Amino acid sequence: MRRTGVLITVLAVLGIGAYLVWSNFFSKPQQAIPEIRLGDGVNSPKGMAWIPGGEFLMGSDHKKAQANEKPTHKVKVSGFWMDTTHVTNDQFAQFVKETNYKTTAEQVPDWETIRVQLPPGTPKPPASVFVAGAMVFVGTKAKVNLNDYSQWWAYVPGANWRHPTGPKSNIDGKGNHPVVQVSYEDAMAYAKWAGKRLPTEAEWEFAARGGLNQATYVWGDQLEQEGKLPANIWDVKKQAFPVVSPVISPKAGGAIGTSSVGTFPQNGYGLFDMTGNAWQWVADWYRADYFAMQAKEYGNSVVNNPLGPGNSYDPDDYGVPPNAPKRVIRGGSFLCNEDYCQSYRPSARRGADPYSPMSHLGFRLVKDSAQ
Repeated sequence: MRRTGVLITVLAVLGIGAYLVWSNFFSKPQQAIPEIRLGDGVNSPKGMAWIPGGEFLMGSDHKKAQANEKPTHKVKVSGFWMDTTHVTNDQFAQFVKETNYKTTAEQVPDWETIRVQLPPGTPKPPASVFVAGAMVFVGTKAKVNLNDYSQWWAYVPGANWRHPTGPKSNIDGKGNHPVVQVSYEDAMAYAKWAGKRLPTEAEWEFAARGGLNQATYVWGDQLEQEGKLPANIWDVKKQAFPVVSPVISPKAGGAIGTSSVGTFPQNGYGLFDMTGNAWQWVADWYRADYFAMQAKEYGNSVVNNPLGPGNSYDPDDYGVPPNAPKRVIRGGSFLCNEDYCQSYRPSARRGADPYSPMSHLGFRLVKDSAQ
């Protein structure tokens, strides 16, 4: 009898355990597999993918997350169309051809625009300093302390979207690469011409996640897939950052830089390069504490179609006034890496001077369904 009782007890425990496993599995909300819907150019915009909208957890509480990504908070966005790729050099060239537009980098800098990014009381430099150009990643010849990014960035006269790294560079054979060295103002001008707009930060993150709930990367939770990096980012296993010799990115035409759009797999909504390759301008002003402000104001409620804060605030950019104007950039670039910048995560965010083009910064656009 005792043996029988023990057997019954064991079976009962096993049965309960099996039930708990079964119920736990089937009671979990199953994540819907997104349906890729691309515009046909007739009834829907060509070169764009439909982002169905919905509710999601914005931001991240992951161990890799920075303070400006925290905390996660509930957000809901309406559906919209999004460019499947960055705006390319060829596309931007067509815009310039039709409008004779002159980008920020092609114009002599304006002191009043520069002054707001400098400590109060900074004296105006001589006129000879004001030369058209842009910021360029120049790298270093050897390993350096990563606390000072000025070691691998330089203002290069003559750098612009046609000459991304300086007057001797060009975009020959790179028509399908992301256009870079474009300011926020340049992106806005292109958007107006194209009949589109920049995405909000919330729209961008929702689209970047591709239907994956709180995944670390846009492709999942593991950085590598089958031993390879699934995005154009800096591989520190091959070369220490920011050392540029020898060159390490054959896909970028033999030099460190952008790769052709569509080189790497698309996400769940049919979007390419949502992280890596080139940073992307979005519409919102940048506040480092914006997610904390949202969480405090709305608690566990859902924030519907947030448009971002009304001003800028970044206390972490050394030498720049905390309230200097900045717009959000998302997605990281070919320079991001495990040792320095891990912004190839969908929740990663940063602020940038809207009038400062850079050699790793581009954009893509969205279109409302009613447009």
